[in-house]
Amino acid sequence: MTASTDGSKQVQTPAGYAPLDAPAIRTLLAELPEVAATLGGSPDRWGVREVGDGNLNLVFLVNGSVGGVWVKQSLPHIRAIESWHLTVERTYFEQAYFRAVQPYAGRFIPAILYYEPHLYCIVMEQLTRHVVLRGGLIEGYRYPRVARDIAEFVACSTFFTSDLGQALEPKMDGVARFAANHALLRITSDLVFTDPYRVSSLNRWTSPQLDAVAAEIRADAPLRIAAARRGRQFLASAQALIHGDLHTGSVMVTPDDTRVIDPEFAFYGPIGMDLGAFAGNLLMNYFAQPGHATATDAREEHAAWVLAQIPVFWTHFRARFLELWATQARGDVYAPSMFADSAGATALQAERERFMGELFADMLGFAAVKMIRRILGFAHNADFERITDPDRRAACERAVLDLARMLLVTPERFASIDDVLDAARDRAAKGSQ
Repeated sequence: MTASTDGSKQVQTPAGYAPLDAPAIRTLLAELPEVAATLGGSPDRWGVREVGDGNLNLVFLVNGSVGGVWVKQSLPHIRAIESWHLTVERTYFEQAYFRAVQPYAGRFIPAILYYEPHLYCIVMEQLTRHVVLRGGLIEGYRYPRVARDIAEFVACSTFFTSDLGQALEPKMDGVARFAANHALLRITSDLVFTDPYRVSSLNRWTSPQLDAVAAEIRADAPLRIAAARRGRQFLASAQALIHGDLHTGSVMVTPDDTRVIDPEFAFYGPIGMDLGAFAGNLLMNYFAQPGHATATDAREEHAAWVLAQIPVFWTHFRARFLELWATQARGDVYAPSMFADSAGATALQAERERFMGELFADMLGFAAVKMIRRILGFAHNADFERITDPDRRAACERAVLDLARMLLVTPERFASIDDVLDAARDRAAKGSQ
């Protein structure tokens, strides 16, 4: 039985499953020679600390005398709402995603050392030098590689799992495998594309400052239709294997390295959803910067830097995806043999440009729904939650909602990425007045 977002359905945990604790983790890892060698020392001296700060999983930091690993395990419920039951199979899909994209984008993911199917836990490389991108950006740090790295990651992971880069047989096998990720697909369908636009007990927002805005969103029929169209695309467009939740909290960074984590929401869906999740989270961080300003740092320069990463991200993704299409097209759509003549080559180039235009529009649409759900829905961003003054926080959030509505309802206003930046600056300036 699958879970629902109202927590009303029960789920049975599989035979052999039990939540891990420190003794159980030491026993498990001691039986894995390569992992035990990575840790070093006696298992009874390994340090085990639970550090998960999300809603869905246990995450343990395990350290020995030589090195460390992460252990991640699914829980059969939402951590904040234990009556909200979930199946534990999501770690299966997480490790399956990592293994699927490793040949194409392996340098951007942590190494998977072991997967235990009965306990639904993953043992992976510990990223000791890395921090979560969202937290770093909130603190005012800059990461010069991250926009290009995530663009490269999305371009490679999606192209090579799409009909452009992969034959139909492995593509359809993948679609079938990840289509079983019902529980997390249901969460996305409800929490991203539906709940923020209707009355739901799970919704929350900065109140009373945004009470009227939340009511306006729920009453805005054109906006609801636009969001529902993106929800239909989410369910109906199996373009490529996507991460499914590629926000700034799912990226770990150093100044010279970028890694993508937490792909438990993975499935075959629209490429624009991964693009929009990352771009939308950069936009939210940009709008949140005034809320983190101090008497000695207005955060204006940092906000400008964050905003400038969006064209870096889109431009590099576009160039890399087109390069792969021109040189690595081994799929069953737009077969190169169909376009070997001069007229065919010209027509194919025009079609590539049209396709990239669709992805650009999709990126903006999915960015918008991601922005709305993070302000009016169940799960919020630390970008805003860490702004302690509710009036300042609400001002930042209101500007985000204004831009999100423009992106969803009047997409024809945004022919280029510069149009998006101009609109963001305009909304930010008005929000600060």
